[in-house]
Amino acid sequence: MSHLDEVSARVDAAIAEGVITHMNELLIVLSDDAELSREDRYTQQQRLRTAIAHHGRQYKEDMEARREQLTKGGSIL
Repeated sequence: MSHLDEVSARVDAAIAEGVITHMNELLIVLSDDAELSREDRYTQQQRLRTAIAHHGRQYKEDMEARREQLTKGGSIL
């Protein structure tokens, strides 16, 4: 297995896990990975950034929907 394949598998696992902290840590590790080409490093980091952004939007939407359910009629049920 090539180094790129290993990194890609780690990125896949971090995205599947859905833990922002782990994705951010992997972003930092990739920044210093001299074995990857600049393009490959950018591609993997961009996958992580996209997953982080999507996770943030989804979390915000879920919280707004939850608040709407809890505040029917203007007061918390």
